[in-house]
Amino acid sequence: MMTSIMDRRLRRAPDAEWVLMYRLGLSRKRIAELVRADPASVGYHLVIARRQDPGLEAAHLAAARTGTIPSPAALARMEQIIAWITAEHRFPRDRSEDKSERSMARWRSDRRREAADGTLSPAYRDGLASIPAWEGNPRAAADDARWHDRLAQLSNFRAEGNDWPRHRHCASDREHTLGVWIHAQRQKNRRSELEAEKVKLLDDAVPGWQTGRTRGRPARL
Repeated sequence: MMTSIMDRRLRRAPDAEWVLMYRLGLSRKRIAELVRADPASVGYHLVIARRQDPGLEAAHLAAARTGTIPSPAALARMEQIIAWITAEHRFPRDRSEDKSERSMARWRSDRRREAADGTLSPAYRDGLASIPAWEGNPRAAADDARWHDRLAQLSNFRAEGNDWPRHRHCASDREHTLGVWIHAQRQKNRRSELEAEKVKLLDDAVPGWQTGRTRGRPARL
């Protein structure tokens, strides 16, 4: 049984997890200890990985020299935050009512500061590279958060049975705010200036947003 498992493992070489750990500066021996594998097996995978990626060894040595290799728990935390950002299509907010979201926002802020200072661990740098603009400035992050808030507000407005909000001749400040916002999204979309991701989010949350009200149609009650 053990031989069969090992054979399957060898056929899948190189193991992506082991290669990543090596790239982050961990030695073959340390990787074997963490994954409870035979050092010779880990070495076999790394030989193949180095053949496929000539820059792997240099990356390993550079990471090892920094002495700032995050712990497995720290790397797991990074993966958790990356998964959250990917699922929510936005960055965590530091003023969120949710405690865990505020914690993630602080984590990102710490990594951004380290990146600016040139002290960011290669492990974090490589992992966060999958998130576009994760180092974005606070103003851009605030604008992005405001966009998602407006989308949520519009979704709630429609769910209450209201027609599409107007940006003129409005019945309330709330309608005016949402009307101006959705009007701006329609204008950007017509000029092909609205990101495809935001178009999809609007389509999913408030179907029909591009058309809006039909002229002369009475407001829904």
